[in-house]
Amino acid sequence: MSVRPKPKRAANQPADSPLPLGEIVCADNLTWMRTLPGGLIDLVYIDPPFMTNAARGARGGLRYDDRWPGGIAEFAAFLEPRFVELHRLLAENGTLYVHVDPRTSHYLKVLLDGIFGADNFLNEIIWSYRTGGRSTRWFARKHDVLLVYARSSGKHAFNVIRDGAFRTDGLVYDEEGKPYKNTRKGRLYFHADGPALTDVWEIPFLSTVARERTGYPSQKPEALLERVIRASSNPGDVVADVFCGSGTTLAVAQRLGRKWLGCDASPDAAEIARKRLGRAGRNGQ
Repeated sequence: MSVRPKPKRAANQPADSPLPLGEIVCADNLTWMRTLPGGLIDLVYIDPPFMTNAARGARGGLRYDDRWPGGIAEFAAFLEPRFVELHRLLAENGTLYVHVDPRTSHYLKVLLDGIFGADNFLNEIIWSYRTGGRSTRWFARKHDVLLVYARSSGKHAFNVIRDGAFRTDGLVYDEEGKPYKNTRKGRLYFHADGPALTDVWEIPFLSTVARERTGYPSQKPEALLERVIRASSNPGDVVADVFCGSGTTLAVAQRLGRKWLGCDASPDAAEIARKRLGRAGRNGQ
């Protein structure tokens, strides 16, 4: 296992934790995870390779190889032992988010059902972004999939997130101008913060000129990770990303008051993530 020199521990990370909190490790994540104690991580989000069978690149010249000559069998064989380790590392109240695309999500769901148990499957979240190229031969493919599993369903952390506005066409209003429905039990008022989010998320893809761009390929928007972290963890919880790339998960976790740890096999990714987290720390985010 190749590990880069450790950065300074973040100020809000306890020095006596058995986990390497506040650190970004450059290593094979399977080997690294096997060195960690189990049952201590509250939330894991991973954005592994998508099996695009291409070399992925970004404008800054950074690239990673996403080619799998053995097809889905090789891809699944790569991820399965990592899913096993993530299951071991999660706390009893923990949750796992696996970010994939529709070409492989059904294969990986079968693997995850076998490891976590089908009863611990929580959601198939559709991230719809609508941006990018168009197609004239089929409906434009404009969504990713997040498979969500609890370590133990019913014990997992979950915070309802509300966003948007209710449809109020045809409703009646009370004396204070608040819309409501008439039901058998009386007036039904709408929540002041808006409707609860469902499993379809409309979040724009990260613009090529967005300020949060780091130059790393396949970077995800902070808005997506903020929704994941707010929904499935609480301040002070431990959040991990073992395919951390440019560090989006870790940066958002730090900003939201969570403890974090990360790993990536790419020295370029690890260095970008360390610099990003260092800037966030200096800015007090």
